[in-house]
Order: sequence, then C-alpha cells, then structure tokens
Amino acid sequence: MASDDVRTDRRYTKDHEWAKQENDQVVIGITAFAVDQLGDITLVNLDVKPGDTITAGKAFGTIESVKTLSDLFAPVSGKVARVNADLESRPELVNEDCYGKAWMIEVTLSDQGELGALLEPAAYAELLKTAAH
Repeated sequence: MASDDVRTDRRYTKDHEWAKQENDQVVIGITAFAVDQLGDITLVNLDVKPGDTITAGKAFGTIESVKTLSDLFAPVSGKVARVNADLESRPELVNEDCYGKAWMIEVTLSDQGELGALLEPAAYAELLKTAAH
C-alpha cells in the first residue's frame, strides 16, 4: 500500500487518523502514511471498550512498531460502539489493510460538526505532499 493512498470515502486528521461515516456510526483507523512512517506494527493497545466516551483530540490507545510508540488520537467525540479485538492478537493487520480489516474503533458520533471539520481527501493529499519533504 502506497503511503500516499488517500481514500475518498472518509475524512482525515493532521495526525494521520481517518474517520469514515457508516450510517449512524463513525469507524476510525490510521492512514497508509501513518503505517509507512511507523514501519512494522508490533502492538495495538486500544484503551477503550464499548460504552466508553472518547473526546476529539484525546488519545484512545497506542500503537507500537519496530521504530516507535505512538498515541492514537480520536478524530471525533462520541460513545464507543465497537472495538476491533482482532488487532490485539494480529497487530500486523494494520500493515496489511489499514483502511479495511485494521479499523480500530467504531463510535456513535456526539457532534456531526466534528466530522465535517476534518480534512477532506484532497486537503489530506495536499498535507501529505508537504509531509513527505
């Protein structure tokens, strides 16, 4: 997967998380650029469980790679509906399919405006052009 792979069906943060609305829920994960920067993922620690509330801009877990340990920041606020338990035993899914099987959490959005405030795909693609230099 190319680090400049930007999907048009979701919104993005400057911290390289993505948020994809699916009906009343928002699915959250990290981008191909983030995966490329991290390298081989060795651990995904999601510090939330269904029923917990997350706040936009606050950490909801950590991701560890052979290079570094990074916080995972919530792009939106809401109540956690589901957590991807597969990542606990198979963190390498993030390297294999960061936009699909390696989604991290799903939340019920508390403020629709937060999703609209995230970067549109074209704006995120422009951000990547500057980040790559």
